[in-house]
Amino acid sequence: MRRSLPVFVSILLLVLRTAAASAAGLGGVAIDDFSYLDTSGEPANQTAAHEKRLAAFMAALRRDIAAGERYRLVPTAQDGAAFKVIGGIQKTSTLVQWAKVAVIDVAARKVVMDKLYTFRGDNDEAWEHAERFVAREILAALAAPAPIALAVFEFELDDNTAAPAVGLAATDSSYLTEVTTAVREALGQSGRYRIVDVSGVREDAVRSRALRDCNGCDAAIAAKLGADQSLIGVVRRVSRTEYTIGFQVRDARTGAVVSRGDSGLRMGADYSWKRGAVRLVGDRLIEGAAQP
Repeated sequence: MRRSLPVFVSILLLVLRTAAASAAGLGGVAIDDFSYLDTSGEPANQTAAHEKRLAAFMAALRRDIAAGERYRLVPTAQDGAAFKVIGGIQKTSTLVQWAKVAVIDVAARKVVMDKLYTFRGDNDEAWEHAERFVAREILAALAAPAPIALAVFEFELDDNTAAPAVGLAATDSSYLTEVTTAVREALGQSGRYRIVDVSGVREDAVRSRALRDCNGCDAAIAAKLGADQSLIGVVRRVSRTEYTIGFQVRDARTGAVVSRGDSGLRMGADYSWKRGAVRLVGDRLIEGAAQP
């Protein structure tokens, strides 16, 4: 019970690899005992008090999750759990504690919730308040649909100016990187998508930023990464002060286009690409639903 929160990420990955491939009981939830670590540096030994409060926290959490008729508690993911809950609590100072909590969809092997909370105080009342809040958050995650695993590839440049540069200029590459990073952050923070790491992909079309011309090969690449969908984006430079931004999302399994969007002609220098891209995916993929 002395694992630190940095180790939590490794535990989460291990659980995802070893979780059962299917869940027999759709309402089954397995809740592992949370770890606890005191790094506050307080001189007094509070181990016994913390163990007692953590035990009460876990008992209340299991009781609250199972209070309704929708979920039932099971010992482990191998015992028919549809979801698995893991977490850890760390005391960082006299008045501040952190709680890291994750909920895993066992059958899909997807993280449907991964949050870090802070709560003040180290007494029974503070722990009880934290437990009630965490329980509500877990129940909301259990009821929500699992986020879509989305492989967002680097945005590409289609330069339609009269005299386009040969190769990708360093400044253009920098602006495209900013666009891609901002789009990934916006989609990931929405809760609707889980962004899949594509940094290790070595396919020529990815390395040369030519996915827009590969006849949908991005879907197959995304499928190999375990993604549900793939997204490619293109900045089309009409002139030095005019551009358009477009994106296309494919189903990684079938390759079918499931959504797309286009900004239409926009005015602005190269550094405005990021703002236009985030606005587009926000309007079409987060707030609305883009149509093929």
